[in-house]
Amino acid sequence: MKFSENWLRQHVPTTATRDGLAATLTAIGLEVEEVTPLGEALDGVVVARIVSAEKHPEADRLQVCQVDAGAAGMLQIVCGAPNARPGLVAPLATIGTTVGELTIKAAKLRGVESNGMLCSAKELGLDADASGLLELPGDAPLGAPLAGYLGLPDASFELKLTPNRADCFGIRGIAFDVAAACGGEVAALDAAPVPAASEATVDVRLEAGAHAPRYLGRVIEGVDAARATPAWMAERLRRSGVRPVSLLVDVTQYVMLELGQPMHAYDRGLLKGPVGVRRGRAGESLKLLDGREAALDDGFLVITDADRPVGLAGLMGGHDTRVTDATRTVFLEAAHFAPAAIIGRGRRLGLHTDAGHRFERGVDPELPRTAIEYATKLVLDIAGGSPGPVTEAVLPEALPRPAKIVLRRARLARVLGVDIADAEVERILRALGLGVEATAEGWTVTAPTRRFDLAIEEDLVEEIARIHGYDAIPTTLPGGATRLVAPTEGRVPERDLRRALAGRGYLEAINYAFVDATLLARWQADEALVPLANPLSAELGVMRPRLLPGLVDALARNAARQQGRVRLFELGKVFSARAGEAPLETPRIAAVASGDALAEQWGVPARRVDFHDLKGDLEALAALSGARLEFRAAAPSWAHPGRAAEVLRDGRVVGAIAELHPRLQQALDLDHPVVAFELDLTAITARALPRAGTLSKFPSVRRDLAFIVADSVSWGELEATASAAAGPFLKALHLFDVYAGKGVETGFKSVAMGLILQDASRTLVDRDVDAVVASVTDAVAVAHGARIRG
Repeated sequence: MKFSENWLRQHVPTTATRDGLAATLTAIGLEVEEVTPLGEALDGVVVARIVSAEKHPEADRLQVCQVDAGAAGMLQIVCGAPNARPGLVAPLATIGTTVGELTIKAAKLRGVESNGMLCSAKELGLDADASGLLELPGDAPLGAPLAGYLGLPDASFELKLTPNRADCFGIRGIAFDVAAACGGEVAALDAAPVPAASEATVDVRLEAGAHAPRYLGRVIEGVDAARATPAWMAERLRRSGVRPVSLLVDVTQYVMLELGQPMHAYDRGLLKGPVGVRRGRAGESLKLLDGREAALDDGFLVITDADRPVGLAGLMGGHDTRVTDATRTVFLEAAHFAPAAIIGRGRRLGLHTDAGHRFERGVDPELPRTAIEYATKLVLDIAGGSPGPVTEAVLPEALPRPAKIVLRRARLARVLGVDIADAEVERILRALGLGVEATAEGWTVTAPTRRFDLAIEEDLVEEIARIHGYDAIPTTLPGGATRLVAPTEGRVPERDLRRALAGRGYLEAINYAFVDATLLARWQADEALVPLANPLSAELGVMRPRLLPGLVDALARNAARQQGRVRLFELGKVFSARAGEAPLETPRIAAVASGDALAEQWGVPARRVDFHDLKGDLEALAALSGARLEFRAAAPSWAHPGRAAEVLRDGRVVGAIAELHPRLQQALDLDHPVVAFELDLTAITARALPRAGTLSKFPSVRRDLAFIVADSVSWGELEATASAAAGPFLKALHLFDVYAGKGVETGFKSVAMGLILQDASRTLVDRDVDAVVASVTDAVAVAHGARIRG
């Protein structure tokens, strides 16, 4: 939000200096990013009019101008500005004036005398526009000091607002915070209802339900739209980062900056009526004010004229009904649109508008009436005209209601750790525009409709803390005994997991817990999402249900910056919605790898990292807790069908490991395959406490068995069957050979395993061992159709 300092001070008189005002705004949560002084040294710069302009005899791009400088008389000025012309009123720096680092002196330019300098806005430090002279209104008083005429000196403040402070996208909203912090009072706004002078109206219809619950319009006839925007208005717009366009457009922009309510002006002569709000339809299109053609669907809200789209609700008006200097009858609109109906729509079209920025974050639903009366007054004062009555369509049940919040005196003192006088609490709340009613235990506070961020008691505590001043709250140490909690030995510390992965060449990444719903749709992970009520942006609108989308996105950004070998891991929480309950938070761990398996070297040939490399890293991680992981062929939606597996611990699925599906890889613009895993963190960190046991004094016996089994039978399945059948004598089971080829029929493989058998009370004899071998052989044959290899 960018605004003029003088404009703000008009709404909230304060004795605070410019630096003090900037410091106060930042301290109360409205971070000042930049303060740009304007017109600090304009002594000697006056308003002047070019009476004549003739071509310089020795230079094609210069003109010799005769300039009327009022009391200073007629001056000859040599000027090279492309817009210098007879009748133009512009700033003139007289002899002896310092402009920037240049002191103006009488001089000869290509042999012609010049007694001053006509100036652009950039030369005066008022704007970045250096394309020509700063054009002033034709009725500007000649010879008057420019600073006094333009209300200088001034400064342009730029705030970095958080999404919850949508009320501060208007100067009036900022004024309430300044009044509370500096002890002033917000000046009353002259927005009294303008009586109708005609019966001209346009019917208004609402057909979008709760997405557009209020729409107001007013017809003003006999408007002189060709009138120049007054200098005071044009300068306030310019200092707020908005370039003046034309009177009617500038009025709507001015009201939006001052009050925070976006508006639009239509040429009534181009409307057929009635005007309505409805959802767009597939196949419809609309030519916007900037000339681009927007393809519509039911995701957009549109303003209609006799059912034809003439504007994108909350974003931008249409080209065909725009106001011009030829407009004689104007239709002003002011509406309330629900943030959910506007969020993300502009980005779908590559649009970013001031109106959309405000509606996405929430605009006061009670503001449209004030805005349309205020805009009417401005139009009548500047361009004349005859206003009709205000036409309003409203769905009261769909409008947000002011919240009543109970603030307890004891709760306030407990949270802040300091007692604040009741009178000061009431002063702060009333200065912020809140309704306050004292009770025995504290106050009942009614939040204004513009403050969407005030809903619970803690919100009011925060308001009092930031206005009272965090520096005014004393720093105290906590009292009472501190209880030290020893870490449990039943879990591997997260730092050990981080060290293990770092030791295997991975770098830790920390991504936002907020992600783009569009990205999740590519991963087919868009179910049970937890949306944010006030997202930082549309790209960060939902809580992440998985770690991998953000982690792979980080890998892709690294790969796009010539990083050929990327290995990243992340520990964090994921979130899923539950009907009627709070969202479920689950700690997870994930890792991704792409590029070469090993760093560049000469010892071994280079090769790409693959599924088995990552599986080895995962098993090394599991070894920290003594976890025995199982892998079962299965492909989640994001995985390559033939290079994926579910990860199980104790028979329960705890995650997945896979190579990314080629289609997903292509959609994410990745040139090389990516392997990844994601697991529940608790499944990886849980470990059994070591317990002392008896070591057998008797020798172990080993028996090796080789089975012929189908290729589809995994080692994990064979291992589980053999272990269950071997009984208590089995101490270890090893896979030591897998063979397919000559001597083994097609579609089968030879799997060789070693059984280590031992008993704690005696030496095993042949019949014991033979019984175990027979049991294993029979079980594997029955379960997997295996046979002993001959």
